Amino acid sequence: LPQALLDEFMHDIAGFSPHIAERRFGYGMSPNVAAPASVTAMLDALRGPDQMADRFPIPGFRAIQDAQIIKHRFDVFARKDTTPAAEAVAARQKSRDIVHKFIQQRLRSFGQMQLRRIQGGDNFRERLVAFWADHFTAQGKMAMLKLAVPAYVEEAVRPNVSGRFADLLIACVTHPVMLEYLDQSRSVGPSSKRGTRKGSPRGLNENLARELLELHTLGVGGPYTQDDVRQMAELLTGMSRTRDYSFVFRKGWAEPGTETVLGKTYGARNSMEPIHAALEDLALHPVTARHLASKLATHFVSDTPPPALIADLTAAYLDSKGDLMALYDALLQHPLSWQMPATNIRPPLEYVSTALRALAVPENTFAGLRPKDTRTLFLRPLSVMGQVWQQPGGPDGWPEADGAWVTPQGIAARLEWAMNVPSRLLEDLPEPAAFLAMAVGPDAPEALKFATSAAENRAVAVGLVLASPAIQRR
Repeated sequence: LPQALLDEFMHDIAGFSPHIAERRFGYGMSPNVAAPASVTAMLDALRGPDQMADRFPIPGFRAIQDAQIIKHRFDVFARKDTTPAAEAVAARQKSRDIVHKFIQQRLRSFGQMQLRRIQGGDNFRERLVAFWADHFTAQGKMAMLKLAVPAYVEEAVRPNVSGRFADLLIACVTHPVMLEYLDQSRSVGPSSKRGTRKGSPRGLNENLARELLELHTLGVGGPYTQDDVRQMAELLTGMSRTRDYSFVFRKGWAEPGTETVLGKTYGARNSMEPIHAALEDLALHPVTARHLASKLATHFVSDTPPPALIADLTAAYLDSKGDLMALYDALLQHPLSWQMPATNIRPPLEYVSTALRALAVPENTFAGLRPKDTRTLFLRPLSVMGQVWQQPGGPDGWPEADGAWVTPQGIAARLEWAMNVPSRLLEDLPEPAAFLAMAVGPDAPEALKFATSAAENRAVAVGLVLASPAIQRR
């Protein structure tokens, strides 16, 4: 038999089903988009072109950089003592207009993200983008960077989810949004030219180095010491940004000499080469492999993933020298990935996306949403559910444990959203029995079937389906 047919046959034995594929590795079933036919099809789609990014584009970081330069000029002009009062007022207004434009763009990006999840036939990719964006959590802390998270994800994360982990790591760690978030852009080597300058207000900052070791690679409890953190922080000095937020390596800020991290010494500090070498080594560390395997299994399969699954994912990662496609292949090929019960609860944003996909909310609905509508229908409810969009509590991202989301307030907010919002998005809600069969599948609980059939109207019936554990868990 051809290998592709053999793969499909083996997965049928192991428990593959289109419904489980969409529920566990995507955003649930859609009445308009066919579910994947096999694991091979899922991996082939991920290797192929990113069709949803092309269809529903989100602007990259360059637009924010260009706008920041113009905004800065208006701000400087407005502050000059020689600027006439009326012209200063006008300049300040133009500066505010630039910010307002990108606030609107950020809200539009929410709709584009949802449309990718609603319309896409490659939702494993969308889930991976969300997973790695959370793994490499970064937020803008000042000025235009506060609006740059969609651009950061679009440029640093999305293009690298199907390549090498080392490339994803380098792209995220060196991105200006990450440098600003973890204060790396102001970190200066103590013995550097800038650090030894009399009266220099800047010194060494260990934030990025610590999170790089603790969160991005080796994990909490990894085999590193405080001295490793310090040495890594010194190694990372020189990475900064320009006024328009472009990345720049400042030789005069880099700590001179060599640094030793995890027993390996990195030399000459006149370029990014030793930093890239250290990141490559961290990416291929066996402890990094196990950390990533455990985190991926926890996210996609179970809060307490089987040790055998973690071991096999770790081996696949190391054998492939950090190839993420090999890691995903091992995840999707593993029988345990399909056999484990659906216990993980979807975080609020994922839950809302699953509901929107099941409802097949059309493209023109999002195109017609005003910023006020986006806030009212989505962002405020998400906040009440416990997940403020793109604002996790720290660099460790959003929690995976169900207990973080299963709270009285959070569950009540989900129920209220399910009962009220669908009818505001669709003129005609789907027929309840057909909607239940499509969204939940053949194993729909009898109690849910009865409750749906006995509901007083379609809005209540659809709300009951969307609020059910069958939808909320993966």
